[in-house]
Amino acid sequence: MGRNVIPKIEDYLGRRARVYGGEKAILADLVLAGERDEEERLGEMRALARTAGVDVRGEVLQRRLRPDPVTFIGRGKAEQARALAGELGAEVLLVGAELSPAQARNLEEITHLKVVDRSQLILDIFAQRAGTPEAALAVELAQLEYLLPRLRGWGHALSNPGGGIGTSGPGETKLEQSRRAIRRRIQTIREELAKAEQDRHVRRARRTRAGLPLVALVGYTNSGKSSLFTALCGSPTLVEDKLFATLDTRTRRMALPSGETALVVDTVGFIRNLPHELVPAFRATLESMGEARLLLVVVDAAAPSAPDHLRVAQEVVAQNWPSSDVPPVLVVLNKIDLLEAQEARHKAQDLLDPDGQAVWVSAKTGENLDHLRRAIAARLAAHQPI
Repeated sequence: MGRNVIPKIEDYLGRRARVYGGEKAILADLVLAGERDEEERLGEMRALARTAGVDVRGEVLQRRLRPDPVTFIGRGKAEQARALAGELGAEVLLVGAELSPAQARNLEEITHLKVVDRSQLILDIFAQRAGTPEAALAVELAQLEYLLPRLRGWGHALSNPGGGIGTSGPGETKLEQSRRAIRRRIQTIREELAKAEQDRHVRRARRTRAGLPLVALVGYTNSGKSSLFTALCGSPTLVEDKLFATLDTRTRRMALPSGETALVVDTVGFIRNLPHELVPAFRATLESMGEARLLLVVVDAAAPSAPDHLRVAQEVVAQNWPSSDVPPVLVVLNKIDLLEAQEARHKAQDLLDPDGQAVWVSAKTGENLDHLRRAIAARLAAHQPI
């Protein structure tokens, strides 16, 4: 897929457009009354920052009944973040939620820091890790759609008058030029992605003619899907202890105990409150799930928030199929090597597998993988297409 020579996103917005590896940051978040998952959310933001290569030097936590409409965390906490950043040498303020354009601008004015919210941080990670031209285009589209309404107030440079050849007139501002350029680029990307979608349909038809059943690995990010993919297929793939280590779907053959062969597809991980601009970037993943004869919902059984991660994955599955058309689902509880104590295993089983229907495995050590292969073969045999 060819790409036009175009300005980079930084050319529109300067270094404010994204975070960079090695930058030092203060993490700020808001806990509303009655919320119980604050440590989990903070831990997830820390993991996102680590994945992006950002060095979190300090944290500011606000407790309120509702977000402040002007600054999200309140002016007092914003000033506290500014002082802490000065002490610790930080230049970025990471905020653990999506900010409105006005809230981001107000925080920048108060803190004198580059403000990056959760949605923008996730977009940056996707931009860093997209491994195919199609994934890179989908992420670029998401970034541009996110940034377009936020152009105003990104600095005085965008409000300086421009003119001359290539502009609509001497009175057009740099802001207006950037908006028009971004809209043109958005249209170009959409056309290229439409062509890529047609190519995927051709590949899907080819697989259908081959008659091999497709098994899709789905689940929360960093649940060990890529490790399990490698263990089942014997095909090396990127395995990292980072969020969104896999952004592109990969399909490989897997031998079943019966001697037959199935195709296994490894997909991008899910996350709570995914920025809506990124939903189209998941299209290839969701289409792969739609082709599947069996879904393996992979869960990190050792994660403190494993029940929530399982719920998120199940919600994504439910949202993308009519209830009568959902493929069979097999829950795979991974990383049991981290649950060495019998007491921990019993506790996890009560939370995650009360009906005893899940398969417990360790992709790292190979424990119970033969049992998983037999379970996959049995599910596929029981749900042969008519």
